[in-house]
Amino acid sequence: MISGLLDRMRGLRSFPRGVHPPHRKAYSQAAPIELFAPTQELMLPFVQHIGVACDPIVQPRQSVAYAEKIADAASPLAAPIHAPVAGTIGTGTMAVLPSGRRVPAIPLAPAAENPLPPDFLQRFLDRRWDDVEPERFDPDEICARIRENGVVGMGGATFPTHIKLKKNPAKPIDTVIINGCECEPYLTSDHRLMVEAPEPIVVGLQLAMRACGAGRGLIAIEANKPDAIDAMRRAIQGRPGVEVVVCATKYPMGGERQLIPAVLGRTVPSAPKGLPLDVGVVMVNVATAHSIARGVVRGIPLTHRVVTVTGAGVNQPGNWLVPIGTKFSDLLGHCGGLKETALKVVAGGPMMGPTVPNLDVAVVKGTSGITVMIEEETAHWRESPCIRCSRCVDNCPLHLSPTKIAHAIKFRDYDLANQYDMNACCECGCCSYVCPAGIPLAQYIRAGKNQVRAMAARKQEFAT
Repeated sequence: MISGLLDRMRGLRSFPRGVHPPHRKAYSQAAPIELFAPTQELMLPFVQHIGVACDPIVQPRQSVAYAEKIADAASPLAAPIHAPVAGTIGTGTMAVLPSGRRVPAIPLAPAAENPLPPDFLQRFLDRRWDDVEPERFDPDEICARIRENGVVGMGGATFPTHIKLKKNPAKPIDTVIINGCECEPYLTSDHRLMVEAPEPIVVGLQLAMRACGAGRGLIAIEANKPDAIDAMRRAIQGRPGVEVVVCATKYPMGGERQLIPAVLGRTVPSAPKGLPLDVGVVMVNVATAHSIARGVVRGIPLTHRVVTVTGAGVNQPGNWLVPIGTKFSDLLGHCGGLKETALKVVAGGPMMGPTVPNLDVAVVKGTSGITVMIEEETAHWRESPCIRCSRCVDNCPLHLSPTKIAHAIKFRDYDLANQYDMNACCECGCCSYVCPAGIPLAQYIRAGKNQVRAMAARKQEFAT
């Protein structure tokens, strides 16, 4: 309560509760984006979005060009996959996503010569967007181009962006928020993208506003990124209807149920049915906005993304422009490999990211970072019995009772867990972070949700 009052006194947008974990962004926040050009085989999973898996439209041993479409699905709830480099297609197989899920995939061996266009990094970070007029694009055309170029939510949710931006007459949108908070500790990929390529992010925001019919665009950035705030403020000059808002540095500021109340004072209805569009808002990640601009204006598909490689357990932290399908082991090897003290490799940041099952998993469209942690950083995760201190309740930004939900899940009483609003949990990890007993409450809740979904799927399969 006191921190929230101080935030308001400083003119910062904030929300009740939440936590303040150490930022630990110094490993990579000053490191410019560099291109990682792979020489090893890429692995391209057919599931890189929420929705229907893609089917291959190429054959084994077929040569493909950079950006050529290699997989798609007939369903609108899908996003096609394009070749991140020129090369040769391998035989279809199964691959493990960073989450641990096994899905169909296809290998791609990079060509020995010119696998990417020349000056690829410079083109990716191109800041010459002054002549772009988003008004000349039809809203339906914007959505069609977004889908054709495989753009999904790159903040981690991977929801197909063309569906999110499609106009719904029953639920009009008045505001698009670009989420530049990047509240997860360690990660700096969005930060660097705002500093080095702010102009296409603003164009992507304006295209999103045009697509969904919003008259206002807000770029929300936490106060601990002053260089990004300055860069974005310069980039919006001459762009009407767009504003930069500075938010308090607090976790999980980047969550839609925290950021929307913080900047607009609107409360999103409870999950799973309540969505930002219920309060007239669409929220888009920084990297997604960048990809929208490239896809719509220049016809460049989503084949690469900026990935932060960071933590005390890796030799050379940094921010890398990485082809989709790059194996974690190859990227970590490029960063000098792991230190002997490395203990845990996390896909994303430590608050919400899963520990990867092995280093052969591939970078996908939703991979914002790879965090390598050491023993000292994970010591508090050793579980002991609950002491009934209620810290998880006091700090939950959604006013849930995480310990009650977790206990119900432990005893496989999923009906009771649902009574405690298990599905409303955003899995932000605040409860796990503050628990003095080291109980992985968010992980229990995530496992409970997965188990309920699996049970429902088996029931439906049995019924048919």
